[in-house]
Amino acid sequence: MLHVSSRFDGGNIEVVSIEGPESIRLKIRRDAGDRHAQWFYFQLANARDLDCRLMIENGDEVSYPDGFEGYQAVASYDQEYWFRVPTRFDGKTLSIEHRPESDSVFYAYFAPYSLERHQMLISRALESDRVRAEALCLTPDGHPLTLLTIGEQAPGRKKLWITARQHPGETMAEWWAEGFLDRLLDIEDPVSRSLLDQAVVYLVPNMNPDGSVRGHLRVNARGVNLNRAWRDPSEGDSPEVYFVRQRMHETGVDLALDVHGDEGLPYNFIAGADGVPRFDTAMAEQLEGFKQLLAAITPDFQTEHGYERDAPGTADLRKATDYAAETFGCLAMTLEMPFKDVANAPVPEIGWSPGRAINLGRACLDAIHRYLPRL
Repeated sequence: MLHVSSRFDGGNIEVVSIEGPESIRLKIRRDAGDRHAQWFYFQLANARDLDCRLMIENGDEVSYPDGFEGYQAVASYDQEYWFRVPTRFDGKTLSIEHRPESDSVFYAYFAPYSLERHQMLISRALESDRVRAEALCLTPDGHPLTLLTIGEQAPGRKKLWITARQHPGETMAEWWAEGFLDRLLDIEDPVSRSLLDQAVVYLVPNMNPDGSVRGHLRVNARGVNLNRAWRDPSEGDSPEVYFVRQRMHETGVDLALDVHGDEGLPYNFIAGADGVPRFDTAMAEQLEGFKQLLAAITPDFQTEHGYERDAPGTADLRKATDYAAETFGCLAMTLEMPFKDVANAPVPEIGWSPGRAINLGRACLDAIHRYLPRL
């Protein structure tokens, strides 16, 4: 008998019916607050060598149905290596068609990043005497919100703030953070050593642990979109932002980078704070200079495609990047990565993947290091 399960960390799916391998009918469970849905992650058991068709029937009711156009789901037998499988979207149903080669297979919107891996990332970082870890608060579900401080807090050093995974379904953001952090702590890497001689890094690798464990796309346990809470965060409903923002005000900020994933666009790109009131020619030149530098470092990043720039005075200060730019007058950016493959540098078997996100994190360290004198 075929079985579908998502009762695990980050899991999300509801079974409508299983009439046979070619008719497995499913639905994505909505986030807390009932406003968002798109993330899915589940296990299929007892389907070895069967031609399976898994039909997610509410594909037209998700937050970004257009994101399913040209999209291929990921699958894994060991939850380490994730590969793309044939996927079709007819405007209503997202259909995954696959013949598993094992008794157990996992499918997901993107490669998951588990709470266990998150905890191991922090533990591994604390093996370095350059790192301090602080639980800024407990989240509504009781998870510690961990801030990693890397480097010596000394006068004259630049303060670099990096936040990732405000939207929990955007797991590529924490894969990116893993790559960035691992390279930053490599004592044999001259770029990392030089950067930490000039700056201190404040890194929150997962801003939304509650949503991550619950299998949400976009909100925390209270149904709050954290990247719409920065102007006026609530200590009770959005403590993740409340306490991170508080610490940013204590340290000051010279660079703010908020790391995300985008459902629709098949590119890696950066969005700036173009619409904030204080955005001027100097800030525009800083933003463009960083983007061009990163594009020169890695072919996986590009500057041609991205969001339309905000018109002057139209910024949304509820967003982390706009809030940081306006409040601190710093270079503030949002890095977006795709759920699909990268159209300008495709790797069809895996698409955009954990390993590629890790490598982009490593490349961003080069860009930040080279850009320090201009901050």
